[in-house]
Amino acid sequence: MKKIVYIFLLFLTLYSCEDVIEVELNEAPPRLVIDAGLNWFKGTPGNDQTIKLSLTAPFFEENNQNANGAIVIVEDSNGNVFNFIEDGSTGIYRNSNFIPIIDEEYTLTINYENEIYTATEKLKSVVPIDFIEQRNDGGFLGEDVELKAFYTDPANIENYYFFEFITDISVIPELEVYEDRFTDGNQIFGFYTEEDLEAGDEVTIRNHGISERFYNFMFTLLQQGSDESGGPFETQPATVRGNCINLTNPDNFPFGYFRLSEVDEIIYTVQ
Repeated sequence: MKKIVYIFLLFLTLYSCEDVIEVELNEAPPRLVIDAGLNWFKGTPGNDQTIKLSLTAPFFEENNQNANGAIVIVEDSNGNVFNFIEDGSTGIYRNSNFIPIIDEEYTLTINYENEIYTATEKLKSVVPIDFIEQRNDGGFLGEDVELKAFYTDPANIENYYFFEFITDISVIPELEVYEDRFTDGNQIFGFYTEEDLEAGDEVTIRNHGISERFYNFMFTLLQQGSDESGGPFETQPATVRGNCINLTNPDNFPFGYFRLSEVDEIIYTVQ
């Protein structure tokens, strides 16, 4: 019996080595990535704005390349033109004289590598955050900190909201989107929970007013990246297209979105 066990263990040892599998992925030409979220924080002039341009990278590369040397302008419906100038070679384009007007329509135009990209969007308003409610017994084990950022939705107006919860715990903010289809005119809340939050930690909470189209864009994006997605009957992930198009070469479409939001921000200290 001992000999049989020994031979079995030897068999497992010989055949438990892992094979190295080299994955060959198709490579595509880089596409332009447009991060053009213009935010007008309540209580500020809103004149200083930035737009970030980068390029897609191969799957195994950690960093994207900056898109340098572009001509970037934003124009409103009154003919005011706002030039965004690149800050060195960072791919970050800045403007310091932007004029934010609620419900004004703006058009973004980018000339990069002799191709013209454009998008049009309205600046959407947002209601203020009323107050923050904290619970310390959230989560499955009753040990997580839960925060609810309450706000009062205006009655009889279609509204869409985009929440950011920013902490030092995670490099990537927690993002949520909400609509008022079933909560019109009521006081509702944006929700955030984190097991590693402790008393004294700061959470930056931002509520953005957004368009229906951006709500649908972010909802699809967040669904694809959530832990609950990917079940056997789920729709397979696909490229999520924003509102930016390539006028010169439509097949070389960009990624990203042109969004304009009024924003209410609260920096909350965990109790």
